[in-house]
Amino acid sequence: MHNILLQAHRGFAYLEIFLVILFAVSALLVMFGYSGKITKFLRKTTLFTMIFFHIQVVIGAIMLITYLSSGMDMGAVMKNAEQRFQFVEHPFSMLVIAVLMTIINKKIKTSEKLSMGVFIMSAVAVALFAFALPWAKLFNS
Repeated sequence: MHNILLQAHRGFAYLEIFLVILFAVSALLVMFGYSGKITKFLRKTTLFTMIFFHIQVVIGAIMLITYLSSGMDMGAVMKNAEQRFQFVEHPFSMLVIAVLMTIINKKIKTSEKLSMGVFIMSAVAVALFAFALPWAKLFNS
């Protein structure tokens, strides 16, 4: 069961990278190319990016709960930088991104123009995603 969840989480991560790139490019195009008028493409990329972030959070939460229920020593985890990233920083950052994407999706869905606040929130979400993604595990293994 754990291997299936791990492969699903990893597979969706590649899709999420693609969706985040599409979202970032479409947000940049809308903000600087279309005078802020929100396009259908931005609405759809935001929606799908948000949906797949939520799927990832659910799969990741299930995996994290199974790890924690196996009796991990969290003191040792916090002392090890690699384990701290895997079990604390990555899950927390991805949860924050999922919340940000939900807020961004709501704002984009109900507005006609992309405000600077929503654009900055989008940039923060993309930057946090770039920080929190375990690039080495995805592309070196």
